[in-house]
Amino acid sequence: MSRETAEQETTGSAESGTNGDDSAIGLYRASCSSDRQRELLTSGETPVAVYGLGKMGLPLAGVYAERFGNVTGVDIDPAVVERIADGESHIVGEPGLETLIADQVDAGRLEATTDGQRAASMARIHVIIVPTLLDDDQQPDLTTVESVVDDIAAGLEPGDLVVAESTLPPTSCRDVIQPHLEQKSGLSGDEFGLAFCPERTSSTTALRDIRGEYPKVVGGIDDESTRAAALLYDELSSNEVHPVSDATTAEAVKVFEGIYRDVNIGLANELGRLADELGISVREAIQTANDLPMCQLHDPGPGVGGHCIPYYPHFLLAQNDEPMAVTQTARELNDEMPTVVVDRLERVLTAEDADLDGASVLVLGVTYRPGIEETRASPALGVIDALEERGADVAGIDPLVDPEAYGARALEIDELSNESFDAAVLVTPHDEFDAISWDDLEPMVIVDGRDALDLAETDHRVYTLAGKVDGQSPAGGLAGDELKLGGERSLTADGGVSERAGDRTTTSVSSADEPTTDGRHGGDDV
Repeated sequence: MSRETAEQETTGSAESGTNGDDSAIGLYRASCSSDRQRELLTSGETPVAVYGLGKMGLPLAGVYAERFGNVTGVDIDPAVVERIADGESHIVGEPGLETLIADQVDAGRLEATTDGQRAASMARIHVIIVPTLLDDDQQPDLTTVESVVDDIAAGLEPGDLVVAESTLPPTSCRDVIQPHLEQKSGLSGDEFGLAFCPERTSSTTALRDIRGEYPKVVGGIDDESTRAAALLYDELSSNEVHPVSDATTAEAVKVFEGIYRDVNIGLANELGRLADELGISVREAIQTANDLPMCQLHDPGPGVGGHCIPYYPHFLLAQNDEPMAVTQTARELNDEMPTVVVDRLERVLTAEDADLDGASVLVLGVTYRPGIEETRASPALGVIDALEERGADVAGIDPLVDPEAYGARALEIDELSNESFDAAVLVTPHDEFDAISWDDLEPMVIVDGRDALDLAETDHRVYTLAGKVDGQSPAGGLAGDELKLGGERSLTADGGVSERAGDRTTTSVSSADEPTTDGRHGGDDV
C-alpha cells in the first residue's frame, strides 16, 4: 500500500469517541483527516499500549516509542517491567535493542507496567503481541490472548483501534476477540476497530524487520479497521503495507507461511533419510537442485524448534474437519527427528561394538538456534530425553542456558578436557563452540547434526546427518550390502562391521537447519 493510498480521507463519523476534540483521537472512524491522524500519532498525542514485552514485543514497543512516543508496555512479569523502567532490556542477543530501550525510557517516550487495565485506560491504540500456545492435546490455547483482551476491554473507548500481532488460528479475530471485546466493554463492534497485523520478525534481526524489512500485512474486521491499521503501520515504518480482504485472510497468511516452512523442512528430512540407501550427500544434491530458481529445498538437520514452526500447523489441523495429509505428515516427520538422530547414534555405536546403554554422551547446544536464549520445542530436549531413555549418561554444554534444567549434567568448555566421552551430538552450533580444543579430547563418535564441525585432522569419527564428513561427499555409493557410516568402517545390511581403508565417509539422517539470508532454511519463527 502506498503512502498516497493511506493518506485518503476517512469516511468516519464525528461519533468516534472524541466528540470533536482530537487531542487524544482514536484512529477508528476518526473525524479528522488522515494527515491530522498522522500528526497526532507522531506527536505522541495518540497513546499506544503494547501488551507483551517478550522477544518480539519489546522491540515492537521500542520502535513504537521511537516513532510516536507516549507508549506503555505491559507485561505480567514484575522483573521484566522493573528492568525496562530502569532503561534496560531483558532480551539477550538483539542488536541495538538495549540502546533503543535506554534512549526511549530516558526520553520519557516509553514506560512499562504490569497493570494492563491501567494501560488500556490511557491508550487509544492497543497492540497484542503475546504467545499463542498449544495445550496437552495439541489444541490452540488462547488463554493468554483472552486475558489481554479482558484488560483492553476494561479501558476500551469508541474510536480505539485494537491490533493483534500474535499469530492466531484463522477466524480468531472475528469469532473470539471481537465478541469478547463487545461483551466485556459493552461497546458494539462498529464502535472500535480490530485488525490482524502479524509480526514478521526473527530473533537477532527484530528491529531491522520491524523498521522496514518485509511487507506488513493488515486485515481488519471491517474496511475501516483495515484503513486505520494500514495508516498506523504506514506511519510506523518504511515497510510496504499490504492490506488484505479481512482479518481472517491476514490470520491465514501468517499460518500459511509457517506451514510452508514446516512442510518443506519435512520434505528435506524425508529426502535426507534416503541417503543411506542412495549412498549420496543429500546436502550436495539439495544445493545443486537449488541452482534452479523454482527449486528451494531446505537443508536437513536434527529437528525443528522455536515458538513458531512447530506450533502453527496445529492451528489449522485443530480446526479443520478436512484431512490435511501433507501438513500432518510433515509435522510428524519433524517431530520424529530427535529420535532419528539418537537412532543413528545407537546404530553407529553398535557398528563399533559399543552400546548406547551406559555410554557417556555429550550434547552440544540446548537452545533451538545459535545465539538465541530460547529452548521452546528445541530438538535438543528430545535428543536428551531419548538418550536418557536408552540408558546413556548425558552431559550438556550451552553458553546461554543451563543444560541441567533440561536433564543433562552441565559442563563448561574448559571442563571438557577433564572428561571422557563415548560420543557427542551437535544439535545447535553456537559460535562459542569454536573454542573447543577437540585434539585434547579422547577420540569419540560424533553425530554432527548441523554439518558444522571441521574435524578432518582429528581422530574423532564424525557422522553428519546429510551424507558427508567435513564438507566432503561420501567416497562412493553402496558397496554390495554395505551402507557407508564413516571412519574406516561401514555397517553391513545385517548389522555387522567391515573394515575398510581410506577417508572417512558418512551417512545422512536429517531434519531442519537454521535460516540463512536466502530464506531457504528452516529455523526461527516468528
